[in-house]
Formats: sequence, C-alpha cells, structure tokens
Amino acid sequence: MQRLAVLTSGGDAPGMNAAIRAVVRVGIARGFEVLGVQHGYAGLIGGEFRALGPRDVGGIIQLGGTVLGTTRCEQFKTDAGCTQALEQLQAQRISGLIVIGGNGSQTGAWELRRRGVPVIGVASTIDNDLYGSDVTIGCMTAIDVALEAIDRLKVTASSLDRAFLVEVMGRKSGHLALVAGIAGGCEVIVIPEIETDPETIARQLRAAYERGKRHALAIVAEGAKYDADALTRFFGEHGERLGFDLRVTRLGHVQRGGAPGAFDRMLGTQLGAAAVAAAAEGRFGVIVGLRNGQVAETPLQDVAGRMKPADTGLFELAQMLAM
Repeated sequence: MQRLAVLTSGGDAPGMNAAIRAVVRVGIARGFEVLGVQHGYAGLIGGEFRALGPRDVGGIIQLGGTVLGTTRCEQFKTDAGCTQALEQLQAQRISGLIVIGGNGSQTGAWELRRRGVPVIGVASTIDNDLYGSDVTIGCMTAIDVALEAIDRLKVTASSLDRAFLVEVMGRKSGHLALVAGIAGGCEVIVIPEIETDPETIARQLRAAYERGKRHALAIVAEGAKYDADALTRFFGEHGERLGFDLRVTRLGHVQRGGAPGAFDRMLGTQLGAAAVAAAAEGRFGVIVGLRNGQVAETPLQDVAGRMKPADTGLFELAQMLAM
C-alpha cells in the first residue's frame, strides 16, 4: 500500500484542520495509508510521524489551528536539515508528501521537490499572498474576525467622537487590511504596497469629522512602513498640534484563532481532496489552490519565493468610498 504523509507548516490558519481531514479520509478512500507529521518541517526532520485513520480526524473540521501542530523551522533551511528530512521520508517509505501552508512552507516544498521528493502543496495562509490561488485557506475567516473588531470599535468611536486605528496581520501584504477596511467602512487604509505618511493619515482622519462623521477609523497592515507603533509615536508627539489623539487596537494572533467559517471549511476540504487526487494520478511538484472559482494546480517552481501583492485597485475604491 502506498503511503501519503501530510504536514502543516508556518503560521496556522483556520481551515487547516478541514484540509487535514480531507487528506486523510479521501486518501484512505483512494487506497492510501496516511501518516501525519507533527510540528511541520521540524517534525519531519525529527521523524515525528503517526498513522491517521478516519476516527483520528473526526470532530476537527470546526476547530481552528492545526491538530498536527506547526512551527517555523530554521534548521530546514540548511542543507543538513533538508537532507535529514529526505532521509526520514525514505525511511517511512513515503510515496507522496502533502504540505499545507503559505509562502515559506511552499518554498520548502519546492526545495524537497528539487531533491526528488514527490510533494504537493496546499495553499493556506491568512495573508492571501500566495501565487497559485485567488484566495487561500484561512483568509476569509481572518477577515471576518477583523471586521467584527472594526464594527465594535466603530460603535465606541461614534459614541466618543474619537479616532481609532486597528492593526491587522499580513506581513508584507495589505490584502487583509484592504478587504476588512472596505467591508468595515474605514476612512483610512494603510498597506505596504502603497506608502502613506502620518501627516496624510492625520489629515484624512480629521477630514472625516469635517464631513460630519461621528467616527474616524484607520486600518493598517502590520507590514506597512508606518505601522501601529510608528503611528502611535507620531500621534503621541503631535496630538496637541493635530487636535486629536489616536486609540490603537492590535488584533495580532486573534485573527488566527477561533473556528473557521463555512468558506474556509469548504476550501480546506476541496483543496485537501484535490491534493490527494493529484498524488493518486502522479501529478507532483504542484500547489493546489482556487483560481476563477475552480480548484487548479500551479507548478511549485512558479510559486516558491514569490509574494502575490494586494489588489491596489481596491485601494482606489476604498478612497472613493471613504467620503
């Protein structure tokens, strides 16, 4: 019997467990024996494999995080670490490895593929900055979490006539900030792709009150040049001159936790099943994602080491809507 191994790597994302569940159950239905790798690439190097059956993945589809665990592994970036991982896969007689994760994870998957490992990637990151998928596992749930926070802060901002700033995750991508900012009716959106200086942000927030609004909200991606820390310092130093202060809320890892929404449960299920189908048919060296509403495969070499930027057209739309 052929053996599939599945691991989750990098930052956790709501919907990863749905993907694991699909890999295990669809894999078994297609005649594979399925092993889970604990703690991502670190567990792969350390040989942390365990057999997974249908009951082992029962009751996990609604859970956030990943039941296999994940970590960022610097050792795997070395030649020695990668060689150890390869030896563990050979020792376990793995005929296909499925890697669920984002940019760094899929770059690692491509390195294994270059060394001859039959590997398939599954697009999963709340940042939605991965080539090969229009939307990635975890992104929609993270946006919904940010949107709930924005809605709650807007109530307080309107009651107190104050300006609020919300910092969301996203590393060097502004996708989360853009979508949550537009859906939440924020007056200012700050993203890494388009540089915005603090004076402009202050002017835009002040203009919201001058137009008769009772609230002024800014949303900033953590990877922006002027992030929450920089803007907190600026408004702290210049608050008297500007005529108002800025209250800051950092959502941080709150966006990663909690139950995945229906979209991410379905996406994780579809992509996990598609990864098994690709393995069964011998199509390795690809990442499975969602493109134009359909599950599609992209060569790993076209994904590794690249970052998909946010749609700056949405930024222009946000500016028009903020009036």
